[in-house]
Amino acid sequence: MTPDVGAQMRKGVVEYCVLGLLARGPMYGWELSERLIAEGLIASIGTLYPLLSRLRQSGGVQTFERPSGAGPVRRYYELTDRGVQQLAQFRASWTPFARSVAELTADVPPPARVTAEREA
Repeated sequence: MTPDVGAQMRKGVVEYCVLGLLARGPMYGWELSERLIAEGLIASIGTLYPLLSRLRQSGGVQTFERPSGAGPVRRYYELTDRGVQQLAQFRASWTPFARSVAELTADVPPPARVTAEREA
């Protein structure tokens, strides 16, 4: 098993976390990255843009530009109907999945073991 289990888990869910953030409303890349970095889901903004590009190519998000009062025009990302569907499918799968994982990995005392020596 990989030494950094957390990295593997993040890779599996960060795309859906982006969709979840965008379900709340359009956001620009820097805004998304700040939130994801704060939550420990990505290491830097450099890891976000390839993910956003994949989401655009798959039709999950679309972009639009809006002037910024503090600099250049900002590119905003927003969910498409397909992105809404992808997020809904993830949400439907996540809760039972997370429940199962929590149950199977819970810290509970092991059952008493019966050995051949005790039976003799």
